[in-house]
Amino acid sequence: MQQLQNAFAAALLDSGLPPPRGVVSHTSQAPVKRFAVYRNNVMVSLIDALEARFPAVKRIVGEEFFRATARVFARAHPPRSPLMMTYGDEFPEFLENFEPAAKIAYLADVARVEAARTRAYHAADATPLKASDLAGVEAVALAALRFELHPSLEIIASAFPVVTIWAINAGEMAFAAIEDWRGDDALIVRLTFDVEVRRLPAGAAAFLQSPKAGDPLGEAAGIALDCNPEFDLAINLAALVSAGLAIRTFI
Repeated sequence: MQQLQNAFAAALLDSGLPPPRGVVSHTSQAPVKRFAVYRNNVMVSLIDALEARFPAVKRIVGEEFFRATARVFARAHPPRSPLMMTYGDEFPEFLENFEPAAKIAYLADVARVEAARTRAYHAADATPLKASDLAGVEAVALAALRFELHPSLEIIASAFPVVTIWAINAGEMAFAAIEDWRGDDALIVRLTFDVEVRRLPAGAAAFLQSPKAGDPLGEAAGIALDCNPEFDLAINLAALVSAGLAIRTFI
């Protein structure tokens, strides 16, 4: 049975393969035409799933290019889960190495933002930490605290202004020429119902990624200062709590 399933799956993704042995019609003949229709429906469904998850990428490259690219991707990366909302996690890395898209250097990072948005949307809910939870904690004890960040939070570091590029092509802001092409650190998070994409100030990405890795606050601040000597711990700590990005503390 496993052998038949493997052959069936392989034939679905390769139009050069015939229907696998054991798949027959009412006439006991191999249903070549019917299998071709089914194969096409499966491929169209995979392409549609990618199109739904990466609309900004589609807008950048155009529908024809996107669907042709998605077809190549789907043949190389069949779904591993019945949850199609997660399909395409490998798509950004695929685009990064896809020669026909090489001239659009920022395309993979836009796809990373869109993939992170889907993950954030389906991430677990969590109650944010309140400022009162830190009231009365002395500086020495505060430096030793470790913060658990919101489960939906992801950071995408890009050499391009990916937040602006994504926002323009996702319909979040009006089309306009981009004058500043410095890189962005994009924060993706869903605190209530809507997924937010924010541009982080210098040093903030390192500050947030350090607690995410389990570092105490003091070490996180030191790493952020190495990235940006003007990093302000008080401001960023206040933002961490007031923006609802942390959900609990521990030692």
